[in-house]
Amino acid sequence: MDLKQKLDYHYNAFDKTKISPDPLQFLHLFSHEKDIEIMGFIASIFSYGNVKQIINTLNKFLQFSENQPYNFIINADKKLFKSKLNDLKHRFYTTDDLAILFLIIGNTLQKYKSLKEVYLSFYKPEDFNIKNSLVHFSDYFIKESEKMCNNKITPGLRFMFPLPNKGGACKRMNLFLRWMVRKDELDFGLWNEIPAHKLIIPVDTHVARISRSLGLTKIKNVGWKMAEDITANLKKIDPCDPVKYDFAICHIGMRKMIF
Repeated sequence: MDLKQKLDYHYNAFDKTKISPDPLQFLHLFSHEKDIEIMGFIASIFSYGNVKQIINTLNKFLQFSENQPYNFIINADKKLFKSKLNDLKHRFYTTDDLAILFLIIGNTLQKYKSLKEVYLSFYKPEDFNIKNSLVHFSDYFIKESEKMCNNKITPGLRFMFPLPNKGGACKRMNLFLRWMVRKDELDFGLWNEIPAHKLIIPVDTHVARISRSLGLTKIKNVGWKMAEDITANLKKIDPCDPVKYDFAICHIGMRKMIF
């Protein structure tokens, strides 16, 4: 098989029945767009490190939000967050970091109808890809964090909102955008104002390793340049929806399968 045939084969093989273990599985617990969007944003922010730890953290979040992520975020105050969160942590996110995160999201939802409305305020259709709008979207949350922290943002909060113009791969934000923009049985297509070909593949160590082995990139260091390079080469295979192969590539890497 040539590369396109292999990619298409694995894209079809890694369908919704293969969704677990993946943070995306938590979005599929909900039917209302507001819950899907907020669950997606929170799930993406926790999507680093060991997948078992990610799943465990997201299960804890569902427990104290009583399976109502949107209502929990928009209605709770700092005191309630503190009492609910208890010792919830995730790697180097502290309990205080998470309380501030949830407050920032809640305050944002009081001002805007949705996170989509925030993102689209920065998105320009003439942009080549989502890089510029992602810079502004992340910067919005960084500035809100600084306001909440008297201009002393913690390392954990800063890590939550990566900036592609700083060179990082921004895997978690690209993952969130994939879930929101693309539309198939895995991804939700709630942000259909953004075309799928503008997306950038979420790159972690698994995606980087498989992509190098497939000749999709020769870049050694995981970062934004690598993510753009892999995406550009996937566009040669599917110009309209290059990032559709991300789930399969990532899970083949996670499961240590042969592509």
